[in-house]
Amino acid sequence: QEVILDHGKAPRNFRRVEDASHHAVGHNPLCGDRITIYVKAGAGVIEEIGFQGAGCAISTASASMMTEALKGKPVGECREIFEAFHALLTGERDVEESAPLLGKLQVFSGVREFPIRVKCATLAWHTLNSALAGESEAVTTE
Repeated sequence: QEVILDHGKAPRNFRRVEDASHHAVGHNPLCGDRITIYVKAGAGVIEEIGFQGAGCAISTASASMMTEALKGKPVGECREIFEAFHALLTGERDVEESAPLLGKLQVFSGVREFPIRVKCATLAWHTLNSALAGESEAVTTE
């Protein structure tokens, strides 16, 4: 909880990446979270990643920790990490099973106890997937 609160109050990479090669907008109407993800990818690797927007502490912390975890990673690995993260939050995987791939992102495991908050925690991730896929339509959790 402390890690989530810290990232919620002082998010990392909360900025626009000016020379982004990909970007997408996401919205969680239920909670009111809005986010824009900016990615600069080259040679199949996330070189720079940032986000802007407003949302609840879980949404903001998830975006912040996602940007820290994915910078420098191959795009394909980012998708694997998202799948593991989503499986952890939905209860399809346990913490021990997810540990090697998720690292610090495991702190979100408690969110699965609050199903309505899973959408808050995964909004940035779905928006990132949309950005990497080059989709122009805004992502929504509804």
